[in-house]
This record gives sequence, C-alpha cells and structure tokens, in this order.
Amino acid sequence: MSRLVSAKDMLIKARDGKYAVAQININNLEWTKAVLQTVQELKSPVILGVSEGAGKYMCGYKTVVGMVNGMLDSLDITVPVALHLDHGSFEGAKACINAGFSSIMFDGSHYPIEENIAKTTALVNTCDILGLSLEAEVGSIGGEEDGVVGMGECADPDECKAVADLGVTMLAAGIGNIHGKYPANWPGLRFDVLEAIKAKTGDMPLVLHGGTGIPDDMIKKAISLGVAKINVNTECQLVFQEATRKYIEEGKDLQGKGFDPRKLLAPGFEAIKAKVTEKITTFGSVGKA
Repeated sequence: MSRLVSAKDMLIKARDGKYAVAQININNLEWTKAVLQTVQELKSPVILGVSEGAGKYMCGYKTVVGMVNGMLDSLDITVPVALHLDHGSFEGAKACINAGFSSIMFDGSHYPIEENIAKTTALVNTCDILGLSLEAEVGSIGGEEDGVVGMGECADPDECKAVADLGVTMLAAGIGNIHGKYPANWPGLRFDVLEAIKAKTGDMPLVLHGGTGIPDDMIKKAISLGVAKINVNTECQLVFQEATRKYIEEGKDLQGKGFDPRKLLAPGFEAIKAKVTEKITTFGSVGKA
C-alpha cells in the first residue's frame, strides 16, 4: 500500500504559510534514505525529485517506486512524501504515471508556447483523474539539466498565466535562476519578473529551480513573493563528493573494513543529511508536517 501523496496539499499549505517545500533530487538508495530520515526527524514534508537520467541510472521508474515505498514502510515515515518526475518529457511523464509516481513535472519550456500548452493540457486531465500533482514550466531555467542547456531566461508573465490557467498544480517560471553552480558574474534573481508572474497567476504555487547557490536572503524574498517549492540537487552532490573524498584521502578506506561500501558511503550519507537539514530550515518547512 503506497503512502506517497500528491504535492498539492503540501504546496497550498506552504503558499499560505509563507514557507517552501524542498524538492530534493535522489540519485541512489543512500540519497533517498538520508532525505527520508532527515525529514521524518524534523517533521517536514518533502518532494523526492527524480530526473529522467537518474531514473535510468536507478534501473527504471518501477525500481524507484519500489525502493521509495519500501523505505516509507521500513523507516516508518509519517510525514507527507511526494515522488516527483523532474523535467520530464511527455513520454517520461506517461511512464512515471504508469510506474506509480505521485507527482509529475512536464517540461515543455523548449517547445513553442502553443505546443507546451497542448501537451500540458493532455497531462492535466490524466493527473486530475489519478489525483497526481502536475508541474509545468515556462521560460527555460539556465544551466544544464540532463542535457538540456538554458541561459537562465525569464519567463513571459502572459505565457505563465496561459499555462497556470490550464489547471496545473504548480508552475516553474524562469526568473534568472540556473541549474548547477552559479557563475561569479550571476546578476541574481529577477524579483520584478517574479512579481509580474505572481500578479498574473494569482494563487498558483510557484517553483524555483536551481536552488543551489542562491543566497538565503534571495530565497526568503522569493518565498515571500509566492514561491512554495524550491529544488535542490547539486548542493547535495557536492557535499557527498567532498565527504567521500575526505574519507579516502585520509586513508580510512584502507583501515580495517573501511572499504565496505556501508562504511565508505557513510560520511557522504551524513553530509546529505546535514545539507537537507540546512535547506529545509532555510525554507521554513521544519515542523510543518
């Protein structure tokens, strides 16, 4: 019996309560376990993000659903958890719906707006019937996400309204944010664009992609302007890498049974827990489950 939930209720509560729910992308078992244990300890809702590339890496969407559902039981998770396809293609969205995901992102931002609207509309009806939440995107987010490279364009508020009016659950709109590490000359988030989008889309919970490296004061301002979901991926990858590198450079993998993957990956696991704690504290979702 799956206890995965749609992201709809958690995002409406976040929007009204002026905090944001974190989408933490997962890459393997350690990642998933670290995120779930942390949000349970801190009584925070969470969205587990899975990109199409990560889904392939973890042996397909059914494997991911089985692993997450198994953990919800075994770890006795009682906080709301959504399992969400991140930057999905139309085909990927259909595959995740069939596999048992509870939330879907269809990223049609690289299509002409008419085609984005047509494909999003087709998914709105399906997700409505099945009780899944649906995220749409307007104006491509910069950086690289599974081979899709964008320059951090700003979305057109009128196009945002057209997509929001289709009945999606949440809307990702480019406001100068990018995936991955931010360059030194990054000019910052465009709050004027965010305000214009909010004015056109009303109550629609907004999504901020590329949460890694955005200063806390900007994050808090974005939340005050209607952002209810913030995506984090690169930051967890970086701390995992740093902790693993340190363990090996200190020669701990050569001591006793230090080569055992359960020991080798433990510092990275703890680093993810610490990073997730930091993020959901900044986003304000601690104790909101």
